[in-house]
Amino acid sequence: MSFFSVVIPLYNKEKYVENALKSILNQTFTDYEVLIINDCCNDKSIEKVMPFLSEKIKLIHHPENKGLSASRNTGIEKASTNHITFLDADDLWKPTFLETIHRLIINFPEARIFGTNYEEVYQNKTYKPHNGSESLPENFEGYINFFKINVKQGIYNHGSVCIHKEVYEKVGNYNNEIKFSNDIDFSIRANYHFKLAYSNTIQMSYLMEVEHQITRNSILHKKIPNYDNYEAWTKDNPDLKKHLDFFRYVLAKKLKRDGDTKDWKKIAKAINPSNLNWKQKILLKLPQSLLLLVEKTKAYLIKKGIKISTYTN
Repeated sequence: MSFFSVVIPLYNKEKYVENALKSILNQTFTDYEVLIINDCCNDKSIEKVMPFLSEKIKLIHHPENKGLSASRNTGIEKASTNHITFLDADDLWKPTFLETIHRLIINFPEARIFGTNYEEVYQNKTYKPHNGSESLPENFEGYINFFKINVKQGIYNHGSVCIHKEVYEKVGNYNNEIKFSNDIDFSIRANYHFKLAYSNTIQMSYLMEVEHQITRNSILHKKIPNYDNYEAWTKDNPDLKKHLDFFRYVLAKKLKRDGDTKDWKKIAKAINPSNLNWKQKILLKLPQSLLLLVEKTKAYLIKKGIKISTYTN
């Protein structure tokens, strides 16, 4: 049996999937299996992966398009190992990603979640995320308080994390009904019950300007997480309240930007204002037209090699 299972959810990523697979094949730690979940691609993605298939790299077909969460869940169910990692077909691993995760597993045995830092790759520049990792030493490896530090961009993303199967057995898999931020919903459940071991080294490249990315589309009429479900947990974990309020802010702002007139207010009402910085408070008060202008301005500045963020004070 392999040490790692690598799950690749695949839907219409013909331009990227070959490079994703090559980044796995270039790993310095090679004891893994790869499960590619074909979620009914209708482009040339499957044609691109066929030359890579072997006893180590397998292709699993969904009979119908089920979405990202279901593809991840299929990978979890089919995995033959205890340590499951994910790589979206349009992202890349650094050669030492699995080696780094393996070291975390060996050195921090109380953890069941193992994550690394990552980089954001745009067409003309690469950035480190504003995700709280700046508060850690550059080469830090150890246990961290997920809810305390993870109130900006993700301290890890789902291409830079490994989850032990014990976590899924305890908290369940990804919610198939949630169509936006399903990874955040899962991470709340997982990190509430299990320890996270983290490496602050950059081991994954998150490609930001990719067609059909979920994070770039409207979230109107999509099932979103209900963070109120976890409010009771804040009684014994105060850091969780600030974490929930930050992601309420993210949802409320996106809904308002997309033209929602009701739900964003309900979500925003549950936020303790002291848990937001001054930029975030202002953005929540802006009308839709100005939110759209801010977003266009940020996109323009990115093309000029300048990144601004509300995640910094």
